[in-house]
Amino acid sequence: MNTVAPKKRRAFSRSIPLFLMVGPVILWLLIFVAAPLVYILVISFMKKGTYGGVVASFNFENYLRIYDPLYLKIFFVSIVIALATTVLCLVIGYPFAYIIARASDRNKSILLSLIMLPFWTNSLIRTYGWIILLRTNGTFNTLLLSTHLISQPLQMLYTNGAVMVGMVYTLFPFMVLPLYSSIEKLDRSLLEAANDLGAKPRRAFWRVTLPLTVPGVFAGCIQVFIPTLGYFFISDLLGGGNSVLVGNLIRNQFLAARDWPFGAALSILLIVFTIVLMRVYKHFGGSLENIT
Repeated sequence: MNTVAPKKRRAFSRSIPLFLMVGPVILWLLIFVAAPLVYILVISFMKKGTYGGVVASFNFENYLRIYDPLYLKIFFVSIVIALATTVLCLVIGYPFAYIIARASDRNKSILLSLIMLPFWTNSLIRTYGWIILLRTNGTFNTLLLSTHLISQPLQMLYTNGAVMVGMVYTLFPFMVLPLYSSIEKLDRSLLEAANDLGAKPRRAFWRVTLPLTVPGVFAGCIQVFIPTLGYFFISDLLGGGNSVLVGNLIRNQFLAARDWPFGAALSILLIVFTIVLMRVYKHFGGSLENIT
């Protein structure tokens, strides 16, 4: 067995200084992650200029404006839609992930491919597909009218319900994959032991399967809830002007109102909210993993 080449590679890797190996990564993070965040944080304390732009006048006015009832309502609606989307993804995704985890190797590959298939097409294009399905003269209304289930077209598009449908469709894989990973690692001997002790399948699920897959549930919920707050293009296309979420509000401040300081303050608030959720997941999710 030739061990010369591995020894040469190890010697070569030891000869490279550490800063040369990690330096490019650190530089990348500083330029493209840290610097934009610092810039957003700084201008969030500035003032909007008369014709747009930023005036260097340190104040907390942008953060105080967030307490306006109009913006608080937008935050409330955004959280409600995010929670509803997360619950729907969990209710639909858990059985699907369970079926994948218990399928044969051949069927498992097919089902996982079906989960990954939507990623081959841009999510914006897929959202336009839902517009064709949900609009007044779209596929769903045409089908309902032709079967005489309704007498006039239903208003499906430009509603909060349409926004949730788009969110669930887009974020469904992000719920299924963590759940599948958690269920796949489940020790089946525990289910066999529960069966030997007389537990019926339903009781075994509630007492064994579900508690042991809670970390996957927690991870999937976080991966669905957080993006829902920022996917402004879905609420723009499917909700129109009737559904304004936090992501839309931030986008409008930067592009339409040209109020960069207030948009930056909203962005910082969303980042802080995301960090808090991640800390909660790390605390409780990590504790659950240790228990299980």
